Amino acid sequence: MRVTINRLQKMKDEGSLIPMISAYDYTSAFILEDAGIPIILVGDSLGNVVLGYDSTIPVTMDDMLRHTQMVVRGTKKAHIVGDMPFMSYQTGVRDAICNAGRLIKEGGCQSVKLEGGEPIVEIVQSLVQFGIPVMGHLGLTPQSVNQLGGYRVQGKEDSSGEKLLNEARMLQNAGAYAIVLELIPAKLAEKITASLDIPTIGIGAGPKCDGQVQIFHDMLGLFPDFSPKHARKYMDLNIEIKKAVQGYIKDVQKGLFPSDQESF
Repeated sequence: MRVTINRLQKMKDEGSLIPMISAYDYTSAFILEDAGIPIILVGDSLGNVVLGYDSTIPVTMDDMLRHTQMVVRGTKKAHIVGDMPFMSYQTGVRDAICNAGRLIKEGGCQSVKLEGGEPIVEIVQSLVQFGIPVMGHLGLTPQSVNQLGGYRVQGKEDSSGEKLLNEARMLQNAGAYAIVLELIPAKLAEKITASLDIPTIGIGAGPKCDGQVQIFHDMLGLFPDFSPKHARKYMDLNIEIKKAVQGYIKDVQKGLFPSDQESF
C-alpha cells in the first residue's frame, strides 16, 4: 500500500521529518523506493534537469504525464506527487480539474502540486472538492520566474513575508494537504511551519520545515557545474560515471571487452 496524505500528516503530528526527492524516471524511482523514500515529486523541474530547457515554462502536460507514469511504474509504496505544468491550471477551474484529473487517472500519481498563493485558492478548493489531493508551493515559484525577475530568495521584506504567511494559511484553508516552501528565509519558513496544521516541505528554506525536498540529480552530483547553495551533494556520481565510461572505452579500444566469459 502506498503512503497516503494521512500518513504524511501523521508524520508531522508525531514530529517525524519528511524526506522527499524529485525524480523523473523508472530507474531512479525504483532506486529511491528501495532506499526507503516515502514521497517522490515528479517535478516540472524535469524541464531543466531532463529536457534541457532554461526554465520549467516549456514543460507540457504530455511531458508530465509520461514522466509521472515512469515514476509510478518504478514504485509500489511511495506517495507520488505530479507537478501541474505552466498554464495547465492558471486558465481556470475547469482546465485545472481536467488536467489534474489526467495526472491522477492517466499518470497514476496520488496527488498534484500547484504553484502560487491567493490567485489559485479557488482552484485548490475545487480540486480538493473533486477528490484530488493538492500540495501547494510558495516562495520562489519557478513558473513565475519572469515576473519574479529571476531565481531569487522571496519573502525577505516584512510585507512580503507576511503575504507568504497569509497565503500559506489560505492554501491550508482551501484544503491543501502540504505546502512546499522554496527559497525563503529560514526564520520565515519556521514561522509559517509553526502556524500551519499541515506539513511544510522546504527547499532552500532552512531546517525548521516539516520535511525537505531535493532533486535526485543535485544530491548525486550528476551536474558538476551546477551546485545550488541549498543542495547537498551526497556523492559526485558524475566523476564515477565518467571513470566507468572511460574504462569501457579503453577496454573496447584495446580489445579487452568482451572477454571469453562475456561471449557466447
